[in-house]
This record gives sequence, structure tokens and C-alpha cells, in this order.
Amino acid sequence: MRISTKCSVAVHCLLFIYEYGENRKVTSELLSLSTGSNPVTVRNILSALKKDNIISVRSGTGGAAIICPVNEITLYRVCRAIDPDFLSKLIGIHNMASPLCPIGKNIHTVLDVSYKKISDELSESLKKITLEDIINDYHNI
Repeated sequence: MRISTKCSVAVHCLLFIYEYGENRKVTSELLSLSTGSNPVTVRNILSALKKDNIISVRSGTGGAAIICPVNEITLYRVCRAIDPDFLSKLIGIHNMASPLCPIGKNIHTVLDVSYKKISDELSESLKKITLEDIINDYHNI
């Protein structure tokens, strides 16, 4: 139960594209070397980011560029682009509870209330952190 590592790879890619995209052609192979991820995984991530209009990817010769203002790219948006159901996958409820037990037959309803609060709070937190913030953090290390 955690946010997929693909989200951190996506942020890594976005930071790399931001830092080096104007001076060199940023390809999935180059991003693969930087992230330590498989080039196919990187291409899938880039495809998801492109579909969400965060980046553009040139056909043929390749090369990615950020096309959205970095202050509008939130961690929530990146995670949702990579995995639209990431929040619902974050917290799971066991599905083998006994319907004959008073607690077992109600546990899903009870936990749904609490888990919804957690999900809403996490969502709001992720919406407050932008790529611009991450870029600034990177420059301050």
C-alpha cells in the first residue's frame, strides 16, 4: 500500500527534462540511464504524461519537452496521469471478512469512512506540491 514508484520515476523524468531539455534531446534511453528504469517503463510514463498534456514528445527523432507551466504540474496530477486509480489502490481493505460476524459484515463500511478522510487529505497534500516546488528543492540541495 504505497504510491507507485512509477510516480517517482515520472517526477525524476520531469525534473531531468526541465533541467536538460533545452540543451539536449531527452529520450527514453537517456531517461532510462538517469532513472535506472527500463526504457519501456520510461516510454510508458512519458506516454501517460503526454496524454495528460504535461509534456510533448517528438515523433521519429524523439525528444521530450515540458509544455505545461511547472507551477501547474502537481504531484497529484503526475500520479493520476501515471495511474488514474492510484488513490483507491493506496489503502486496501481485506475482502475475506465473514458476513456472519457483526464486525465482518460492517468493516468495509466503517473503514470506508476513515479511509476516505485519509484519501482526501492525501489528495489535497499532493495537489499543493508542484513541479516548481520540486525544482526549487533540487536547486537548494
